[in-house]
Amino acid sequence: MLGADLLIRELLDRGVSNLYTLCGNGLDPILMAAQKAGLRVIDVRNEQAAGYMADAVGRLTRRVGVAAASAGVAHVNALTGVCNAWFDGAPMLLITGATDSATVGRGHFQDMDTVGISRPLCKFAQWLDRPERIPLAVQEAFSAALSGRPGPVHLTIPMDVMRAEMADLGTARRKPKPTIYDSRAAADPAAVKEAARIIRRSTRPMIIAGSGAFYADAFQPLARLARILKAPVAVPIWDRGVIEEPIPEFVGVIGAASGEPKILPEADLVLLAGAKVDYRIGYLEPPAVPPGAKVIRLEIDPREMAQSIQPDVPLLCDPQSGLTQLAGALKGHRGNRIWIQEARRRAYEFHRAWREAPVPASPPVTGRHVIEAVKKVITRDTFLLVDGGNIGQWFHMAMCDRYPARWMTCGASGVVGWGIPAAIAVRSLYPQNPVLLLSGDGSATFTIAELEAASRQKLPFVCVVADDCAWGVVISMSRRRGSIPVGAKLGPIQFAKVAQGFGARGVLITDPKQLPAAIKEGFSAEYPTLIHVPIAGGGPTD
Repeated sequence: MLGADLLIRELLDRGVSNLYTLCGNGLDPILMAAQKAGLRVIDVRNEQAAGYMADAVGRLTRRVGVAAASAGVAHVNALTGVCNAWFDGAPMLLITGATDSATVGRGHFQDMDTVGISRPLCKFAQWLDRPERIPLAVQEAFSAALSGRPGPVHLTIPMDVMRAEMADLGTARRKPKPTIYDSRAAADPAAVKEAARIIRRSTRPMIIAGSGAFYADAFQPLARLARILKAPVAVPIWDRGVIEEPIPEFVGVIGAASGEPKILPEADLVLLAGAKVDYRIGYLEPPAVPPGAKVIRLEIDPREMAQSIQPDVPLLCDPQSGLTQLAGALKGHRGNRIWIQEARRRAYEFHRAWREAPVPASPPVTGRHVIEAVKKVITRDTFLLVDGGNIGQWFHMAMCDRYPARWMTCGASGVVGWGIPAAIAVRSLYPQNPVLLLSGDGSATFTIAELEAASRQKLPFVCVVADDCAWGVVISMSRRRGSIPVGAKLGPIQFAKVAQGFGARGVLITDPKQLPAAIKEGFSAEYPTLIHVPIAGGGPTD
């Protein structure tokens, strides 16, 4: 067997079902081996899209998504998805092909230190010089990607290694390969006891649940602890959602450009569950929190525990285990009913303009019309993706009375242009479920050519493009600052015709009443459907 055959077998043994790629230098043996072994190859028109697809697989499924790129600029293009995964802590593997290793450093085609470039963004990065090392390297890469705080990993494998012949070890010496590593880890009981003591003395606790809580599948213990503490729960904007069902303690996202209800500035205790300390929570410094507010941090990665702050009580654990321990230690605790009632009142008052005010007459069509149409068509089976600043604000402010795992944004990086590749990746994993992408016009144009790849490979989804001919969130923020935006206006595009040019279905909607039916029709179509909805920019307070 060849080195490439061994590589593909290792991926299949770990449950990898799709390889996202753009053909190029160094990849022929890998792609041929994948085709021979039955590993589905989904090809794209830009390596950036392949990287986004692998990142989306990791962030959606908690399993390793795999992309392959050739060397040189192709590798750098694919690193965009790796960077996105690095920000979010998502498991993905980028495999990069290369010219034969004998001429490394002598100026062969696309000669580049791909491992050195990748290392700052990866938990593990390695150049393979022998085919016999492939099984161990894949094992090390998957282990690093899935253990502790997940993250991206990288392997560069030159052509001579991929084409090298080696003995087939057969099945007798092969062992089952884990598709995901069990990162359950309970906190030190003494630390849990100290955390419970501080919590009992608190009167205004607040829980901030980040992507780490999602990766730990922590919704049930999170909901239980919030109920015991009578503590409001928020998710940092762009983090993975862990609120699978509406719970009365959920007060929405925090750190959005649109603002949030004034709750955190009065919390006397903040419980961080798998969340970063960053701008979204004011670095947990006054005035974002009161002076003297206590911080309890649940974090699986010891390197992250002291990130930005030193918590009053560090709980080194996965959030599911730690939250379960805290709930057990606080059995009988009654919490402060007045505090949760006040937090809920403030959340309601803040979101009322976005959610409760009567839907305005149209025209003009607004982001609110788009969100109301989306509410009518999504079900528990729908995968909902959001890509864009202004329409993203509408989504987070007007729709997030919960934040389930099947709703996904670009992630903590705040990148735009991720949506169309991500929708293709979701469709490749879940062929029976409706997939709806809510995109801004600026975001859609980053990767719109991937509609051709989706159409050709029959990977249908629905993309609603809310088009305000602008980088809408930039304009909204400029208005609030009293400044004049520069470079934030965009020209008109006939998105429906563009989609048709790429082999997809294109629909123009000017009456929002027609939007729900258009989305439902797209769900049953054989090809991707782009629905162009021209809207007025801004939010309800602009």
